[in-house]
Amino acid sequence: MKNTRITKTNILGTEFAVFSREGAAKAVYEGRKALSGEYICFANVHVTVTAHDDPSYQKILNGSAYTFADGAPIARLMRKQGFSGAERVAGPDFITDLIGLCCEAGYSHFFYGSSEEVLSLLYSNLTKRFPGIKIAGTYSPPYRELTPEEDREIIEKIESSGADFIWVGLGAPKQEKWMALHRGIFSGVMLGVGAGFDFHAGTVKRAPKTWQRLGLEWLYRLLSDPKRLFKRYFVTNTKFLWYTRGLRRG
Repeated sequence: MKNTRITKTNILGTEFAVFSREGAAKAVYEGRKALSGEYICFANVHVTVTAHDDPSYQKILNGSAYTFADGAPIARLMRKQGFSGAERVAGPDFITDLIGLCCEAGYSHFFYGSSEEVLSLLYSNLTKRFPGIKIAGTYSPPYRELTPEEDREIIEKIESSGADFIWVGLGAPKQEKWMALHRGIFSGVMLGVGAGFDFHAGTVKRAPKTWQRLGLEWLYRLLSDPKRLFKRYFVTNTKFLWYTRGLRRG
């Protein structure tokens, strides 16, 4: 999708679309036809640093229709660059924002990723919260590389569902790579929302609103699962502070 009206700014080489939270959901909702076959990314500090260190991954992020700032530190740097209206656009929030817009219009959703258990809980919770939601299908892929035959079957399953929006919850960087590989194949729009499935399924507790407003959701997640997340946050957060030292002083 080529849209010269999109305002973007560069943070460590990644081109972020500048939006408020409300504006981001509205842009995708209203632009769904032009976005057909495209993919949308949500990049936090971890993803942004990983992309900085891996040019091939950064190319994937920059090949998206939109890459939103899924991290308070990213949004703060955007505002420091002069974009006063820039806000954090978190994947889990975006799920509810976009689904809320879609219910009355009848647009449908497909959820690809995670486990059967999570998808079942996700389905149950979303249908309770949004009585008018149309879920065209769900699919939990095997935790390994797919064979060409399996990939073709999944493509057919998703496309035949007629879903307008295809939510992808494979985790970064796997989900972004999957979406880039399948760009132009689907009629719907792909959105890589990572742990958003787990949060809405209730299998992972999200940080309280106060922590989110303070930009400390990463710390809450770290304290909740230090064994798995310590290395990830320690390494990438430290790198982020080092890489952006000039931007933060400017």
